[in-house]
Amino acid sequence: MQIIQGISASGGIAIGKTFLYQSQEVFAQKREITDPQNEIERFHTALAQATADLEKTYEKAVHEVGQESADIFMAQKMILQDPDLLEMSEQMISQQRVNADYAFSQSAESYAQTLLELPDEYMRSRAADVRDVACRLVSLMSPGSSEAHELSEPVIILAKDLTPSDTIHFERSLILGFCTSSGGKTSHTAILARALGVPAVLGVENIPATIQTGQPVILDGDTGKLILTPDEVTLASYQTAQAKSQTAAQSAQAKAHLPAITHDGKKVLVVANIGNAADAQNALQHGAEGVGLLRTEFSFIEGNHIPCEEEMTAAYEKIFAAFQKEPILVRTLDIGGDKEVPHLHLPVEANPFLGNRGIRFCFERADLFLPQLKAILRAGAGKNLQIMFPMIATVQEVRQARKLLQECMLEL
Repeated sequence: MQIIQGISASGGIAIGKTFLYQSQEVFAQKREITDPQNEIERFHTALAQATADLEKTYEKAVHEVGQESADIFMAQKMILQDPDLLEMSEQMISQQRVNADYAFSQSAESYAQTLLELPDEYMRSRAADVRDVACRLVSLMSPGSSEAHELSEPVIILAKDLTPSDTIHFERSLILGFCTSSGGKTSHTAILARALGVPAVLGVENIPATIQTGQPVILDGDTGKLILTPDEVTLASYQTAQAKSQTAAQSAQAKAHLPAITHDGKKVLVVANIGNAADAQNALQHGAEGVGLLRTEFSFIEGNHIPCEEEMTAAYEKIFAAFQKEPILVRTLDIGGDKEVPHLHLPVEANPFLGNRGIRFCFERADLFLPQLKAILRAGAGKNLQIMFPMIATVQEVRQARKLLQECMLEL
């Protein structure tokens, strides 16, 4: 038996066999080209295919892990459409007369290195997104390259690293847990593992090279331990702990729809943070008594166009249909900062988190804000509806927002 310490990224206990996953190394070989314009056209064709693939991956992720975790793939879509990254790639193609996949991979790696030099752990971990996007595009432009995600039985996945695409493409019912050499609590593997409800131990730098697929292990997501070939006493101890945990989870699920009452008799309203209709259904199944926050950015980020009032009304009605008298708090469009929408062509700001975002952006873009308010009001007719305005800084902003809301109500 051998115990290796890592970082606890998602709690729980997994007992089973290992599956060693080795992602295919995708390299773009540098080639000289004779027709830069034709190569740029080939580049844009691959970009369109990669974008379509990401949208499909996003839809799969929404179904399996919910809107919030699935937003990882919408962020990747934005990277793929980043004008600076695309311009840098096209300049390399035109000026250096190199192939598109090489130009994009070099440009993306430069961007990733910039992120890795930042002091913030979260921003450093986003370098994995950039590299994942680059690998996706290079794979599309390199015939014959493919990834194998097929599993035949429930396993604990061990890998040097897992991209978001790797993690979401495994068959969910066969994943017992994740263990990787890289990553931490803010990595996408950690985020997706928590959303999937499976344990994850990351940052295990000393995974022995002798580990083989099919080896019995225990993954302790609570303490961050990987236990190789456990002895009978250790195995029995963890099996008992796992059984107790499963019993507790089943008991909690059975009580999920009971009122939440403190020991001193006070009723607590338990509401959910959701982003779409699937989240709404999942929240109700787990005992939510309403919506504490509905993020509405999804209708602007998911597609390649600005949704009209009718489209937004239909989307909100689909979500609101899950609720009767339960409170539904809807947050109006919160764009800016870390939430960019490529087809809105927003100007670059020195500090977007403190600049033109949230309600200030909405005031400037009444063509987006007013149709959204009307869509919320129309879809919420007869519901216990509440509206939140994001990033309010002054009383005047509250008054202005309420005035616009009143005008929309009168028009309807």
